[in-house]
Amino acid sequence: MKYACLVYLADDKLHAVPDSECMVCGEGLRASGQMLGGEALQSIESATTVRVRNGKLSVTDGPFAETKEQLAGFYLIEARDLNEAIQIAGKIPPARTGSIEVRPVRTLVA
Repeated sequence: MKYACLVYLADDKLHAVPDSECMVCGEGLRASGQMLGGEALQSIESATTVRVRNGKLSVTDGPFAETKEQLAGFYLIEARDLNEAIQIAGKIPPARTGSIEVRPVRTLVA
């Protein structure tokens, strides 16, 4: 089953874990066949939020919501079940300074 591991960090913690450590983690997960994809994201200052209401496009600078933690990146993983996904998420380095939200990927149906 596919799971998204969403990495959330406070702004002052964005660089608390070296990029190289996250890269090593990702390489290990890829080598084991558990990582399907993932990327680090730029800070929320570079975010643009798009909404369409009543057919009208609205674009605003910044993230969707004001929060103490921001979405800093994601790992798309393959795991047998939620328990294994949680174990994998616990090994993602930013879990030490922020949080990792684990969510099953939903298959779209026509």
